[in-house]
Amino acid sequence: MNLKKKKIALVMGGPGSERRVSLASGAGVAEALRSLGAEVTELDVTGTEVVLPEGTEMVFNVIHGTFGEDGKLQRILEARGVPYTGAGSVSSELAFDKLPSKRRFVECKVPTPAYEIVTLPAKAADVKLPLPVCVKPPREGSSVGVHLVHKAPQLQAALDDCLRFGPEALVESLIVGKELTVGILGDTALPVIHIQPRDGFYDINNKYPWMNNSGGTDYFCPADLPPATTQKVQAAALAAHRALGVEVYSRVDVLLDADENPFVLEVNTIPGMTSSSLLPKAARAVGIEFPELCSRIIDLSLAIQR
Repeated sequence: MNLKKKKIALVMGGPGSERRVSLASGAGVAEALRSLGAEVTELDVTGTEVVLPEGTEMVFNVIHGTFGEDGKLQRILEARGVPYTGAGSVSSELAFDKLPSKRRFVECKVPTPAYEIVTLPAKAADVKLPLPVCVKPPREGSSVGVHLVHKAPQLQAALDDCLRFGPEALVESLIVGKELTVGILGDTALPVIHIQPRDGFYDINNKYPWMNNSGGTDYFCPADLPPATTQKVQAAALAAHRALGVEVYSRVDVLLDADENPFVLEVNTIPGMTSSSLLPKAARAVGIEFPELCSRIIDLSLAIQR
């Protein structure tokens, strides 16, 4: 699509824990869209209301997490009849909550770690899965509140910490292996990226070292995997994207065990969108530069009947 003079409202920030990351995504997307001639209004959303400028033709949504990624903003825009980028309200809500999305993965035979849902507050003895496990709040992103539990004394502290985020915890069998991610654009799986934290696991410090001046991660795109393994990982990611009914684009996080079996963790419906983020990195590997990626997301979004 020719974006010259197109009036686009870029919504970013949001009230959730990923606010700073969203603002960085917004800055990157704004620059890209302006380079294509669009008239971009940047809206820093701080609560659960959004006031659009007169004449807005399209909303480009880069609010990660609460309000922007959980279906709430999508429902507001659908009620107003305003086109917007990315997944619709139903698929956004489903993908954002790891509990129903895990159930859908199992129903659709998408490979995913064994899991249980624990009502909080809870005792360590309430967890039935054998160690090691991963304990996480079901409605947070960017690895916020995630604990890798290898020893019994760590389990109670992990459960107690999850209570900060809500009344339930998702406990999964810990898959030890390579951390991978796969971008989906339209109905195509992009090259696999191998994520290798320099220390520990891929927590928020290793994802965004600029936020706290700590941590760091190396990324390899495309991942150095045998062709058959690459295809298996991409197929699992695409199956997860389809199982949740996600429209337009996503980024699917996958763990690969020592036997090269993929296990899907989650589907991110609004992945990071700075020029150095993982989805743009994967797109660039197949010749899609960042401004073109933003333009394609708009085109695919406008083609959907909301």
